[in-house]
Amino acid sequence: MALFSFRLPDIGEGISEAEIVNWHVAVGDRVEEDGRLADMMTDKATVEMESPVAGTVVKLAGEPGDQVAIGATLVVIETAEEVVQPVEPARVAAENPGVDEVEETAVTPQDRPAHGEPDRPVVAERNVSTPEAVAAEEVPKDHPAATDAASARERSGVLASPAVRARAKDLGIDLSQVRHDGPHVRHADLDAFLRYGSAQGYHAPNVSRARPDEAVRVIGMRRRIAENMAAAKRHIPHFTYVDEIDVTALDAMRADLNGARGARPKLTLLPLLIVAICRTLPDFPMMNARYDDEAGVVTRHGSVHMGMATQTDAGLMVPVIRDAQDMNVWQLSTEIARLADAARTGKATSAELSGGTITVTSLGPLGGITTTPVINRPEVAIIGPNRIVERPVFRGDDIVRAKLMNLSISCDHRVVDGFDAASYVQAVKRLLETPVLLFAD
Repeated sequence: MALFSFRLPDIGEGISEAEIVNWHVAVGDRVEEDGRLADMMTDKATVEMESPVAGTVVKLAGEPGDQVAIGATLVVIETAEEVVQPVEPARVAAENPGVDEVEETAVTPQDRPAHGEPDRPVVAERNVSTPEAVAAEEVPKDHPAATDAASARERSGVLASPAVRARAKDLGIDLSQVRHDGPHVRHADLDAFLRYGSAQGYHAPNVSRARPDEAVRVIGMRRRIAENMAAAKRHIPHFTYVDEIDVTALDAMRADLNGARGARPKLTLLPLLIVAICRTLPDFPMMNARYDDEAGVVTRHGSVHMGMATQTDAGLMVPVIRDAQDMNVWQLSTEIARLADAARTGKATSAELSGGTITVTSLGPLGGITTTPVINRPEVAIIGPNRIVERPVFRGDDIVRAKLMNLSISCDHRVVDGFDAASYVQAVKRLLETPVLLFAD
């Protein structure tokens, strides 16, 4: 066993130190030759450091955020056999004045001087600075290793370590299309190719991200949903009206109610919206109705059986809140939670999933800017609140921050006229923008 000190090389012209951004190894980890060690950041770029030897990491220079000087030890690795340390460029230049530019070359045991010969610095000029080039000079041309190395270079046209070649093969990357600053392709060059290759006009990876086609039978609940939606769009001439509502005061009141709720469930805006819908329906009876188009009869209901569109693993289900007009916000909140849980766990009864007279559908925090919901046939209207956003609005000559929400309503044009739908939404809007009226008799 021997210890090998990997010193931080000069990774940029004029750079005296680099910051540790991220470690890819920890003390005790096994690292292979060309394995990733760390990401180092200079004021110009982030560079990935790779191990020149295989072994076990025994020491790291510091933590992410620490600065390491060029030439200082970055990682100490325990190797299976002794490895001669890389030669420092400054010392090589001093001892070899005839050589203008040198690069560090990892020296393997077979490169060490024979017994009895004095130690000497190993200098690699630019044209033989890579391990592949060194190996090519020292291995006889008829040796199998030389044949394999030459074959690899002919196939790719570029120099790269076996680990880099294997990774490129797994990713389907043609090494000849990968840009690299040094004499051979490194892991960092592959990473840059994957991140920026397409944007920089490089050749795209040969790996397709397409998944295999999957045939899924439309059965059970999904088939019923498909049939109901198709029938609704086929038989009902839909139209959608959207209006913007300032819910600043409503949301503030909701927060106040939640602050004093005690053991009662936490309120969302949905129970407050349902109260507003129920309070305005007596003046617009054509909205709370069911249309039997085969019999040609519209039934205007006196009670509000509020359908509540609920997303489940099986698909969209619509449990019904019975006699919603007789419930306060706390009762509505409790019933909403109970029915939603029953639908999602598959415990909702057929009675709880039928008999609605008007439906509300909400995407919750997803919201969206506006929706055009599909009517739950044979009902004639469906209401959809959208996401609340904060925007500046004019109040007289002042500009103030307000919470705004679009409210959508889709109606059956055979039964509901556009004027009626717009008038109804305006009535709901007045209650929501003056929320104290929700609790007035």
